Amino acid sequence: MFENGIVVVGGGHGGSQAVASLRAEGYEGPLTLVSAESDIPYQRPPLSKAFLKEAGHELLPLRPASFYEKNDVTLMLDTKALAIDRAARQLRLAGDRLLPFDRLVLAPGSRARMPPIDGIDHDGVLSLRNAGDARQIRDRLDKAGDVVVVGGGFIGLEIAATARLLGKTVTVLEAADRLMGRVVAPEISAHFLSLHRGWGSDIRLDTPIGRVIGEGRSVAAVETASGDRIAADMVVIGIGVLPNVELGQDAGLATDNGIVVNALMETGAPEILALGDCAAFDHWELGRRVRLESVQNAVDQAKTAARTIVGRPAPFREVPWFWSDQGDVKLQMVGLSMNATHSVTRGAPGDGAFSVFHFDGDRLVAIDSVNRAADHMVGRKLLAAGSSPAPELCADEGFDLKSLIPRPSRG
Repeated sequence: MFENGIVVVGGGHGGSQAVASLRAEGYEGPLTLVSAESDIPYQRPPLSKAFLKEAGHELLPLRPASFYEKNDVTLMLDTKALAIDRAARQLRLAGDRLLPFDRLVLAPGSRARMPPIDGIDHDGVLSLRNAGDARQIRDRLDKAGDVVVVGGGFIGLEIAATARLLGKTVTVLEAADRLMGRVVAPEISAHFLSLHRGWGSDIRLDTPIGRVIGEGRSVAAVETASGDRIAADMVVIGIGVLPNVELGQDAGLATDNGIVVNALMETGAPEILALGDCAAFDHWELGRRVRLESVQNAVDQAKTAARTIVGRPAPFREVPWFWSDQGDVKLQMVGLSMNATHSVTRGAPGDGAFSVFHFDGDRLVAIDSVNRAADHMVGRKLLAAGSSPAPELCADEGFDLKSLIPRPSRG
């Protein structure tokens, strides 16, 4: 079917899943995975947690090296993709190498957003997106006493919690008025603010960073926008990411905070698909274009792309879910709460385990859960089935929400 085969760019969860799904869907032609990293595709969530705690902690491969060998997948590691020649259907690689393709799947992920402030280039100012970043943070963290984390989102708070467990003095600077404000309910933000302060971190809300102060080439302190000086042996920037759209954008593909794709993961060029952190798509429920940053989204979109390529297309309609482990507390989210008009709480935050159910009118659209995995799993099934319990039932701990999950039809 494809003489030159399929090339996948990106060695993250999406790229690895794409080659696996293509083989699972029956594609038997040439298949190449191009990754700028030197490691075979690995699990990324542990990088901000377990990987930082122990010097000997190894990367956890998504699939063993033998998987790629047995499935005849050519792995091109430590290889940067530089440009796409759409007319010739060739991918230009570092070293002026050309790789022909019949179909190209873009899954290059995203990179850390760095603030345009003085001193940002000092040694010891770090961010976390890949294994190389995690190794630098781990090495620096071993010797550091004072750690400043800029950004109170998932990555920043996970690293802050890990650093506190290692006995470091930790300060978190968050420019907004609450933690994780873009993605969770105010009740969740307040709970995690209390947790992190209880663990001993200095959490400063409404506090943008002003500049980084160095001694020689190394970081020595951070100055807030209001002029407060905070000692720092290392600074971790966690204020969000930028999608890696340049490869597609330079090839003339439409972008809008991501490479624009349709429900089949197709770009405006029929031979090129995109997925994961770099892809922007029109969400069927929100009625707006979104770009989602999660392992689950990348994996599910990779499965959709594979089905599209082999001629069994099915529109992407997966319910998104996310998680964040901070210290010994697990935060799990399912659905998207951007359009929510009201919410109810199940359980008591003071007990350390509760969920917030978000509604758009009378329709359940999302659930945030703290140490309540059962609520999360029920919520995933309810949202997937399009089932919306009444808000008062969601708030009633005596009511069994599992009883509302539609049973699969027989026959």
